[in-house]
Order: sequence, then C-alpha cells, then structure tokens
Amino acid sequence: MAAIGSKAAASWRLLLVPSLADLLVVSIAVRLCLTGEGWAGLLSDGDTGWHIRTGQWILEQGRVPDTDLFSFSRAGEPWFAWEWLSDVLLAAMHDLWGLPGVTVLAGGLVAISAAILFRLMLKLGVNPLLAAAALFPAVTASSIHYLARPHLFTILLLAVSYAILLSDRRSRSPWVWLLPPLAALWANLHAGFLALLAILALLSAGLVIEGHLDPERREGKWREARRYGILFAAASGATLINPYGWSLHSHVFRYLSSDWIRNTIQEFQSPSFRSENMLHFEFLLLAGLIASGVLLARKEIASALLIVAWAHMALSSVRHIPLFGIVSVPLAAEAVSRWWEQVAARKPERSASRVLWTLGADLAPSFRRHSLWVAVLGAAAVWLTPASRWPQDFPAMLFPSDIVKAESSRLSAARVFTSDQWANYLIYHNWPRQRVFFDGRSDFYGPGVGDDYLKLMTGRREWEAILRKYDINLALLPAGWPLASLLEGRPGWRKVREEKVGVLFERFPSAPAD
Repeated sequence: MAAIGSKAAASWRLLLVPSLADLLVVSIAVRLCLTGEGWAGLLSDGDTGWHIRTGQWILEQGRVPDTDLFSFSRAGEPWFAWEWLSDVLLAAMHDLWGLPGVTVLAGGLVAISAAILFRLMLKLGVNPLLAAAALFPAVTASSIHYLARPHLFTILLLAVSYAILLSDRRSRSPWVWLLPPLAALWANLHAGFLALLAILALLSAGLVIEGHLDPERREGKWREARRYGILFAAASGATLINPYGWSLHSHVFRYLSSDWIRNTIQEFQSPSFRSENMLHFEFLLLAGLIASGVLLARKEIASALLIVAWAHMALSSVRHIPLFGIVSVPLAAEAVSRWWEQVAARKPERSASRVLWTLGADLAPSFRRHSLWVAVLGAAAVWLTPASRWPQDFPAMLFPSDIVKAESSRLSAARVFTSDQWANYLIYHNWPRQRVFFDGRSDFYGPGVGDDYLKLMTGRREWEAILRKYDINLALLPAGWPLASLLEGRPGWRKVREEKVGVLFERFPSAPAD
C-alpha cells in the first residue's frame, strides 16, 4: 500500500510541477501572439471575416448553405461551404468573445500543433536539444500561414495523424485505426484532408518498392503496405461523410487542378525566397533533401518519398510549406540525431558534442511529459495580455477601417468594387446588408468573374465596360492600384474619402459608368 501511495504521490508531483515541455509550448504561443503584431497578426487575412459570418448563418439556420450568401455578381448560385465546421467554431468563438476569441482559438491551434510535432520528434528518439532547435525553423517557416483561417485545423490534424502513423511504423498500435474517423472530421473542417490520403498512398507505394529492393524483408514490407493501403481506403471512404458527399471531392479536385487558380491566387504560387520565413524554409528544404538521400542509402524508400514529394509540393505552392515542415522535420531530425549520437560516442567526455548530447539526454524526461501547468501558463498568457494588445478590428495598416466605419451606410447600399481581401472585410462589418463583387472564395467565382476582377484590379482597358456590366457605383481601392489613378478626376466619378491605405470613389447617380 505504501508503494502504491508513493507512486500516486509521484504522479501528482509530475502533474503539478511544470515541465520543460510546458515552457516550450507556452513560449511558442507567447512568441507568436505577444510579440510583433501579436494577436492582431492572426487577422492579417480578410477571409476570416466571411468564415465568421458563414458560421453564424449556419448556427442561426441549423443547416449548411448550398447557395451563395455574399455576392451580387453571382447571387444565388450554387456554393460549397466546404469548411463549414471550421466556420462554426470560428463563429462560436466570435460570439463568445469577439475577435479576441477568434485569435485565441487560432493561437491555440498553432501552439498545440507545434507541441505535437516536438513530441513526435522525442518519440522517434531525437535528442531534445536537437528537437527544440529543429522546431524553431519549422515554426518560423510556417508562420506565414498562421492566420485565423480553417487551414490551421489541417496543420493540427496533419501533425496528429502523422504522429500516429510514424509511431505505428515503429511499433504497431491500434491507435492507427483512429485515422478514418479523424479523416471524416477533417473533411468537414478543411479540404486539407487530402494530405492524409496522399501520405497514406505514398507510404504504401514506398513500402511496395522497399519490398522489391529487399527480398528478405519482402513479405513484411508488403504486409505493411497492405495495412496502410487498407487505411487509405477506409479514410477515403470516411471523407464522404460530409454535407455534400462525393460532390465535395469533385469540387476540390476541380479547384486544385484549375490552371486559373494556380496562376492567379498567390498562396497557390511558388515561394519567393526574399523574407526571413523563406530563409528558414530554405534551411528546412536543404535538411530534408539531405535526409532523403540518407534514407535512400538505407533503402528506406517510403520515408524518402514522403520528404521528396512534399518538398515538391512546397516548391510548387507556398501554402504547402507548413505541411512540408510537419512531414520532413521529424524524419530529418531523427537522421541527424542518430549521426550526432554516433559522433558523440567517439568523442572525449568533455568535448562540446558529447556534453551537449548528454545534457539533452538528461533533460529528456522533463521534455517528454506535460503537467497541469501547460493549461495554467497558457491561461496566464491570455490573462496577462494588455487590453491594448487585443484586436478590436482587423489591422488598420491592411484594411480601410476608417472609411468603412465612416461610410458604412453608403457602402451597404451600393454595388462596390474592391479588393478580395477588403470585400471579406466588408462582409464582416456590413453583411447581411452588404453584397460584394468578388471576395476570397476564388473557387466559387472562378475565371468568369475572376478575370473581370483582375482586369479591374490592374486597370486594363476594359475597365469601364466591366463597371457598366455589373452596374458598379462605388470603388473602394487600395491607394496603389492603377484603377485609383484612372478614376482620379474622371468625369462622372468623385472622390468621397481617402485614408493612408485606400480611397473611396463614387459614381454620380445620374452619370454613366464611363
């Protein structure tokens, strides 16, 4: 009984004493949310606005929309609200605590995703000091997508599912059969569920190749390939559990394979290596490709295939960079950790390499556990945030907040042309009175309205005809847009209001659009 009591006391001590893992998780949240732009930085993308309003509509109506809610250019047309469950969660947090609640949800998803990635590296036997060092560039490279949007759920669920898969590869576990229900949940949160299916397919294919290359282990490799093939089939079937059934998959496929989307939407284009974030991605890319070479030399084709495939995806589209980080960092860190351990073992006891390896190994137990303090410290980070740091609106340096507040009635009653980001902002502030020409739902508008939007945005010679076509009588434009210069002093148009980031033009009621 005494032994049982002492074990219980030890367990309680572990729960009540903060661990290094707790401090790491909270430090990530603090770095993201309490420095630089802070919580407001999570609202740098206006898409958050229409996601919130969609979620509120679903909560009020008790169903998922199947036709457009927000536009005058395609009013009443069929629409897939494919991220409906994420929208509901964002709306619920907004109804509970406004925009601060939305940013807390987003910040929490980011911190938990990073914590899971770190724990996965530890589970793979990576030295904790190396795991912490690898986590930093992974988080920094991914931070360009740390925005209060549904894709944060994909980042979280990919980290969870990948941790389950890699753990299962090391030691078979029944937990891996959670992946099909996880896929079903994922399909209702974000279209990124395809990432899980791609990983399962790549794993199965890689293991089949490994079996061909190694006849002695062929049966075991093919058995493993069948296991993940069955998981792929089960998870694929589970994703059909959504309000749109197989039509969702058809729509997503058309969206992702659209040349117009790939050529015009910035987040679907290749990264530009001109920022600190991209320097960290460049480092991750180099480390991942080196690790894939090591894995290929060991005939670990499946793991190498995962790294190379996601490296290609990240180089093709900047939106895949966080997913590449999740897939590649654990495998690369595991390879480096093995090499470091071998080098340290050959070094003198007082050498820097061996001392650091030993220090990391000694600290491992504290990194591998979490305590109740992770929740306490997380709550403290939120509680101690000064009131001035909580966002009451989207960032004024990016959105025309003064114009929208001052001219709300005028904007709501008009057909407005504006940027897709500012249209999202108008939806957030003025819907349901406000209808917009083109917002962040590029999959809904497609090249039909989308090409007209691009011609107006760039001030192409057809701009007057397009304004007439849609009977547009207000133009809320970023200050640097060519169309702003074209409308300046144009007969029939007058400048209503101007601020640092933008300008509002109005067509005289009696004047033609040209």
